[in-house]
Amino acid sequence: MKCIVGLGNIGKRFEMTRHNIGFEVIDHLLESNHFELDKQKFKGAYTIERLGNEKVMFIEPMTMMNLSGEAVGPLMEYYNVEPEDLLVLYDDLDLPQGQVRLRQKGSAGGHNGMKSIIKRIGTNEFKRIRIGIDRPTNGMSVPDYVLQKFSPEEMKTMDKVIEHAAQAVEAFIESSRFDNVMNKYNGEIK
Repeated sequence: MKCIVGLGNIGKRFEMTRHNIGFEVIDHLLESNHFELDKQKFKGAYTIERLGNEKVMFIEPMTMMNLSGEAVGPLMEYYNVEPEDLLVLYDDLDLPQGQVRLRQKGSAGGHNGMKSIIKRIGTNEFKRIRIGIDRPTNGMSVPDYVLQKFSPEEMKTMDKVIEHAAQAVEAFIESSRFDNVMNKYNGEIK
């Protein structure tokens, strides 16, 4: 079974913020496939569905971002999901807004949600899709910036990015070769 995790913070006030872009991609995938997060266990909202020939678990941690591993780790253990079948979607300050970067493995890169998952599952050898949100340029603090909603102008780009990332997730689900998915979906979305 493949496991797709979108990172974000729970609650209405965090919807459509930069830090919740992982949730936005999961929500897009669920909506376009007529699925819903219909289960809750181990601090996570999730569903298990079939896409093509593959059984897939979609998860949105119901913790705050910095504690994401508290939902992901126990759900992976309970359903016997191996790290090589895990794909995590999250925001990245070090990528320009509109850039999507897929990786086979790697460090948390300063992202506390990823640090929590790596610590909880005991490895950084799992797939991820980093979605660029850029860094603040107007002197705004990083916490204020990541919890800020996208402007209507930014949403024009981010809607395309969400669709692109969702297509990359579906390609991962269908493919046995993540390097092929990386080659096709890495890049800047205009």
